[in-house]
Amino acid sequence: MSKTVTLRLKEEIYIKFHKLAKLDNRPLSNFIETAALKYIDNSEYVDSFEMNEIEENIELNASIKRGLEDVKAEKGRFV
Repeated sequence: MSKTVTLRLKEEIYIKFHKLAKLDNRPLSNFIETAALKYIDNSEYVDSFEMNEIEENIELNASIKRGLEDVKAEKGRFV
């Protein structure tokens, strides 16, 4: 179910968003929603190149595995 959100923007930002939305032939709300989701995807997740580097890093994966085992055994503490 969709929710309504009120958003206050400075005039110059509103104009910029409005122009960009119009160029994409989309409503302003859809433009802002899409931009926010793209930002989250880019900042929250790693791309396939980064994931490949992580998966191939044997030392890192061993460290993560030890950390998970410590958590399961209730060893250590948060600092």
